[in-house]
Amino acid sequence: MTLLSIDRNGPVTTLTINRAESMNPLGAPGDGDEFTRVCTAINRDMEVRCVILTGAGRAFSAGGDIKAMRDKTGTFGGTTPAISDGYRDNIHMMLRALHTLRVPVIAAINGPAIGLGCDVACLADIRIASDKAKFGVTFLKLGIIPGDGGTWILPRVIGMSRASQLFYTGDVIGAEQAKEWGLVSEVVPHESLMDEAQAMAAKISKMPPHSLRQSKMLLRQGQQVSYDTALEMAANTQAMMHTTDDHAEGVAALIEKREAQFKGQ
Repeated sequence: MTLLSIDRNGPVTTLTINRAESMNPLGAPGDGDEFTRVCTAINRDMEVRCVILTGAGRAFSAGGDIKAMRDKTGTFGGTTPAISDGYRDNIHMMLRALHTLRVPVIAAINGPAIGLGCDVACLADIRIASDKAKFGVTFLKLGIIPGDGGTWILPRVIGMSRASQLFYTGDVIGAEQAKEWGLVSEVVPHESLMDEAQAMAAKISKMPPHSLRQSKMLLRQGQQVSYDTALEMAANTQAMMHTTDDHAEGVAALIEKREAQFKGQ
């Protein structure tokens, strides 16, 4: 069984972490390759305008495989250099693949998102939580550190103080507190989670695909560069967008008071 099940519905692709019997652990050998393959294919397909990421069964992802940690197997086995390479060449590959997706990603968090699972959720652009969702970064409780870049990811989502609180205490918080802290945008009844995610993805998918991808790029780069650099990037990108058929269609649709039909041209 593959890690990710893929469901394509027009311009929306849903990726489901598919290890429900064990609460969707991540980090098994080959997981990085699979995420890389799937995300690369999405990036190359201009028909895809939005991705929904969710988990099968009752969890989004419980994080790293605890049994593999106990048994010192797979990514978590061998000498110190071997474990380091396991992170670099597998877990980090998976996270890099998600982080470099060029289309908007909605995480539909259906249950616990713990440790690596929480960090994966935080790499999405938008997070919607079921009222059954829980969040935690419990690495220190296992005697390890956030080895998947969580110390970079989480403070950018909820700020340094709250991220530090979660890391240092190992506390697990519920969906409503996660919303209060800005970890998720919305909390919805569990049974309507995927309907809500699909509705949002459908709205996003009506946008012009080139402008959509470029806007995501500018949002991401804007967190790292100076204001002057961000303005220069915006000027250059905007000049390209002004020459597209989709721009002309958007202007015409607004003037004619109708819904625009963007074709990616």
